[in-house]
Amino acid sequence: MGDDKKTIKILFFGDLVGKPGRFVLRDFLAEKVSEYDFVIANVENASHGFGLTEKNYNDISDYGVDCMTSGNHIWDKREIFNYIENADKLLRPINYPKGSHGVGSRIFEKNGIKIGVISVLGRVFMNLVDSQWEMVRDEIQKIKEITPIVVIDFHAEATAEKICFGRFCSELGASAFFGTHTHVQTADESIINNMGYITDAGFCGSSDGVIGMDYKTSLSRFLTSIPERYDVADSDTVQLNAVEVEIETETGYAVAIKRIFCSRNNKEEEESQ
Repeated sequence: MGDDKKTIKILFFGDLVGKPGRFVLRDFLAEKVSEYDFVIANVENASHGFGLTEKNYNDISDYGVDCMTSGNHIWDKREIFNYIENADKLLRPINYPKGSHGVGSRIFEKNGIKIGVISVLGRVFMNLVDSQWEMVRDEIQKIKEITPIVVIDFHAEATAEKICFGRFCSELGASAFFGTHTHVQTADESIINNMGYITDAGFCGSSDGVIGMDYKTSLSRFLTSIPERYDVADSDTVQLNAVEVEIETETGYAVAIKRIFCSRNNKEEEESQ
């Protein structure tokens, strides 16, 4: 830490893909949750690869996750509309049109420390949503009137959009910026203008598929261009991708960032999807 300034350690999990992703997170936190002050996970693919059921929302919360971010698949399970207004740990992207269910940012308080989190959706090669630039600028300014700690999950396809938007957010005083959606952990973790940054945090789920989904189905879609129902990959190994960032509580400055990658044999207990 260098001097005696107080810091907190935030852990961010890349996209959880189905039961393998949920369970590898569960097992990791069972051993490590006490090492972190605040835990965030992207959950938009947590329920059989698409969307989030209320049961899985509650389970992930029980595993020790303090905040759940999402992306373009957040609406895939229709039951989301029945519980999202009461799901106080869940964020949908802030730049869905006005009137959309749920909220795109929250200020959480844990152990007396306030942490602002914003979920944002990119627009290049993605759903048609509202422009994020001015909207997120205003939201960062609003949060920083209450706390200096602002964390952003930018769920986007294009690397260039992630890098540009990340630097934009760093200039506005964000503390940490995690790219998600492409499911491949990038090796560019860095501190930019006192903000912890990574282009993509990766994913948690089966290692032997295609970004967590079944290889044969993915291959068939590429070969034929015919739509087909995706299934979560079933493999002997699962992987966990996460990023930890250490942040000064007084300034909101990131002072350290580290990627986490681990894998284990897939010995899951049975659970209904």
